[in-house]
Amino acid sequence: MTTIMPASELTRKAIAWICEKQDEGGHALSTLIEEASARFNLSPLDVEFLQRFFKENQDCPVR
Repeated sequence: MTTIMPASELTRKAIAWICEKQDEGGHALSTLIEEASARFNLSPLDVEFLQRFFKENQDCPVR
């Protein structure tokens, strides 16, 4: 059985996941955002938010 999560929680998980993958290195940010959108089932608005968020915050806030 799947658990329904609020969109904001999925976005937070996507940010944490992207930051983790950036720490590993070798991944382009645009590729990570695209993969996160599929992995966390994000809406186009959520993807736009992630793009703006990482453009404005060069360092991951969850580190």
